[in-house]
Amino acid sequence: MRLYVLIPAALLGLAPLACGGSDPEPNNPSQMQNQYGASTYPPGQYPPGQYGQPTQPGQYGQPTTQPGYTPPATTTPTTTPTTPQTGTSTGQATPIAPAAVSAATPVLTAMAASEVQGMQPEGGAFAGQFQDGQTLEQPFNIQPGKCYSIIGVGLGVQELNLQIVAQPAPMLPPVVLSQDNSTGPNATLGGKGQCFKNPLPVGGPAKAVMTVRGSGLAVAQIYVK
Repeated sequence: MRLYVLIPAALLGLAPLACGGSDPEPNNPSQMQNQYGASTYPPGQYPPGQYGQPTQPGQYGQPTTQPGYTPPATTTPTTTPTTPQTGTSTGQATPIAPAAVSAATPVLTAMAASEVQGMQPEGGAFAGQFQDGQTLEQPFNIQPGKCYSIIGVGLGVQELNLQIVAQPAPMLPPVVLSQDNSTGPNATLGGKGQCFKNPLPVGGPAKAVMTVRGSGLAVAQIYVK
């Protein structure tokens, strides 16, 4: 009889323990707020590193908001424009006195005796100080029925070219009437009896043009017969 009474009593004593493990505790408002992201801190204050707290300087590339911190200055790289270099010049050479090219006089005299026999100088010689690609012009008048040649000598230049050019009208482009077919620093236009003859019964303005490759001095002389 005593054993029969004790067994139910022991079972009744265990019932609260078994039930206590399955029933949830009453909801805690502060725990509910923390679970769904609401802050239990006073307004404007947050737990360190959470919910909008300023990040540490340099973290994730964000600027710091710490007092006294100055973000590093950023600089934009600059480039210096460069001017393309060219190996040639254009435009007019610098005119100089023919006497400044006296070293070319013996060569010019020898070429005249060989290339333009029986012809006379038309005006004086003309000379210039050249850079690569530059030209020098000498105006003269082409007479009807006359024949013209040019001899040129270069000092230090690689190539000397000669032309006779006419300007038919101010609004029209120049016309090349004749040019040399020689190569090297010396040139002859219309040598050996092949002078340029004016095919028209009237004359007109023209010019002798020297163009050089390389840099140096050059002198030329127009001849006529």
